Amino acid sequence: MTVIASRLDPHAAEFAANRHAMLEKLAALDAEHAKALAGGGEKYTARHRSRGKLLARERIELLLDEDAPFLELSPLAAWGSDYPVGGSIVTGIGTVSGVECLITANDPTVRGGSSNPWTMRKALRANEIAYTNRLPCIALVESGGADLPSQKEIFIPGGALFRDITRLSAAGIPTIAVVFGNSTAGGAYVPGMSDHTVMIDGRSKVFLGGPPLVKMATGEESDDESLGGAGMHARTSGLADHYAVDEPDAIRQARRIVARLHHRKAYADPPLAAPPAYDAEELLGIVPGDLRTPFDPREVIARIVDGSDFDEFKPLYGASLVTGWAALHGYPIGVLANAQGVLFSQESQKAAQFVQLANQRDIPLLFLHNTTGYMVGREYEQGGIVKHGSMMINAVANSRVPHLSVLIGASYGAGHYGMCGRAYDPRFLFAWPSAKSAVMGPQQLAGVLSIVARASAAAKGQPYDDEGDAALRAMVEQQVEAESLPMFLSGRLYDDGVIDPRDTRTVLGLCLSAVHTAPYQGVRGGFGVFRM
Repeated sequence: MTVIASRLDPHAAEFAANRHAMLEKLAALDAEHAKALAGGGEKYTARHRSRGKLLARERIELLLDEDAPFLELSPLAAWGSDYPVGGSIVTGIGTVSGVECLITANDPTVRGGSSNPWTMRKALRANEIAYTNRLPCIALVESGGADLPSQKEIFIPGGALFRDITRLSAAGIPTIAVVFGNSTAGGAYVPGMSDHTVMIDGRSKVFLGGPPLVKMATGEESDDESLGGAGMHARTSGLADHYAVDEPDAIRQARRIVARLHHRKAYADPPLAAPPAYDAEELLGIVPGDLRTPFDPREVIARIVDGSDFDEFKPLYGASLVTGWAALHGYPIGVLANAQGVLFSQESQKAAQFVQLANQRDIPLLFLHNTTGYMVGREYEQGGIVKHGSMMINAVANSRVPHLSVLIGASYGAGHYGMCGRAYDPRFLFAWPSAKSAVMGPQQLAGVLSIVARASAAAKGQPYDDEGDAALRAMVEQQVEAESLPMFLSGRLYDDGVIDPRDTRTVLGLCLSAVHTAPYQGVRGGFGVFRM
């Protein structure tokens, strides 16, 4: 074994300062997560309970195997928007009857579970994860359909939700709908297109148009039960495959459906692995509050991989990027971790070779981000930084092994792309509360705008307003800083969640387990042209 020798001093003042800064960020994160957990608030939660109904997360908890973990995805969706945090839907991965499943649950305490633009985006991301990783899908449905005031943002792109259900089924990925309440209008197609549908006596209501709409459209008098009740669909229309007497019975039947799927993972689970040699609690004190201060990513690697065992690749070449082989919860992985922030030509070439090796061996890749991007300047341009950076991006873009990304520090510019940012389709992407991501750092971006504006004024022979320039720079810095923070980015679903650093190993282990449900193979010579 090649155990990483940690140089971290948990008693140092620097460690204490880093830990304090991280704990402050975690406290702020917890406050925002609490908003998602609160759903529509006390009033609507109490009203929902008074009807004898379970909350969305309670339904999920009953559905999961006893003591099984639930990896919630995109909990901060809609953060910073006009819509409630969470997007009025809960999504995540959990084990049901021994099978890892992608679970979605409408939150009926938020405007009756109606779908807003963030609900749609969050659900589409969940479908993408299910499709890529071949995870059976269970939808716990209770929704009044589209949030009508925002229909212009939902109607046209929202059709992809129903398209996804049929594509999942066509790919042999089971889809199950459990209807707890309303599933009306377009939402009726969720149970209609699922492989298996469970409805509840006196609770489930599935119809394209409710009694008021039917009255307006046809003049026909009708009631909820005869128009779309569970009894009618179980006995007359045939839409209901399973008829439940109450919510616990519906969940029990959903678990039995999963048990009968005989859905098998492509790869066997690995044997139990040795934990890291160092305490995960120490992850709180590694990343500085000021990301301009460098830190050694090996200290992070040492606290998340099995036995802290890490075989480094090219340790003396391109030292600003740490690459090497390890295992995480028994799954082999290749790790790429930024050391000093900047990516030079050597780092780019090293990364491209490492990605090729991982594809040759069919080994998933883990990217730990802390980069300000590729190096600029005359010397580096003449040395080929564009073609070498392009080589790294080419390798990452065309790699076919599963990629996992965690933003632990800065992730700026094209370095974000080369380290497999969201646009490069990592299977999962998470961020620490310390992370920041943007086209460049706030000071650099504001400075560039100032230089351009000053040059423009000089070219026109106009005087330059230095006071106005200072105010503009301050405003731009503040805006870019706010828009580069993890809660802002997570709210827009640019990641799958902001996580506590101490949970990193567990989160990645759950992701790797999900990844190994679907078969994969690395690319064999199918990269684009490498400009040498």
